[in-house]
Amino acid sequence: MNVSGVSASGSAAPHRAHVIVCGNAKGGTGKSTFAMHVAVALLRTGNRVATIDLDTAQQSLTRYVENRRRWVQGTGIAVAVPDHRDVAHHAHDAASEGETFAALADALAGVDAAFDFVVIDTAAGDTFAGRLAHRVADTLVTPLNDSLIDLEALGDLPPAGRGSPSGSGYAQAVAQARDERRRADGRLIDWIVACNRVPVTAAGEAKIAPRLRDMASRLGFRFADGISQRALFDELFATGLTALDEFDGRSANSRANLAHLAARQEMRRLMDHMRLLHGKPPVPGSEPQAGATDAAITPAL
Repeated sequence: MNVSGVSASGSAAPHRAHVIVCGNAKGGTGKSTFAMHVAVALLRTGNRVATIDLDTAQQSLTRYVENRRRWVQGTGIAVAVPDHRDVAHHAHDAASEGETFAALADALAGVDAAFDFVVIDTAAGDTFAGRLAHRVADTLVTPLNDSLIDLEALGDLPPAGRGSPSGSGYAQAVAQARDERRRADGRLIDWIVACNRVPVTAAGEAKIAPRLRDMASRLGFRFADGISQRALFDELFATGLTALDEFDGRSANSRANLAHLAARQEMRRLMDHMRLLHGKPPVPGSEPQAGATDAAITPAL
């Protein structure tokens, strides 16, 4: 995947990795958890998967992969591990945008030919690297906690009964990325909002559900159920494991319980909704072209 803006060949590319980006302007919604689980789900079905961590401050996905490798070394139990790379930290200013672009280009180098899927975890907030990643996404997953606070981060909510929600800064950034991608190579980004279930009152549920449906219609995303077993996912992170892993009980951390099985079902439902495991999904729009990613990413410079 050449992102320098110059195509290496004038012929159609024989293979193109499907790029999945986990993004949200708000932190604490589980982007890294989703990224790792999506990567492992794809690995377990025989796909070649690379992961890229663009959250240079937190590096949660990088630490997740490191914990996973450490667990394998400590237990001797083999589990699939994605080919991981992270991007060096650069200051968030205009002067460093060229360095950020080059670092992301280096991280993406060669993934088209070597991998079937690339899963990218982004930082919270508005970053240059995050905007670049959104422009090359084929599938964008936005985890969202089931609360009015998180809905406000996705779209501006008017008082009840006084109009429909409008796009927030993040929703507008997604719309811009989708528009630039469509103009660059004719491809459409499939945007999925995964709503994490958190304890809410019946009154709160009644407020959230219709607003989320309205947002989906107005902002153009599909929404799916996210995760609810938050404590279990935190425990899994510490060992580098996922709810989708199968084990033989040789480690105390690998014995499945009811919460583990419930979390596994949640992630399987999400993967079904993403439509990635029923053969590699075609991206609406034109067929892959040489330099397609170049055209999508370059307008941001």
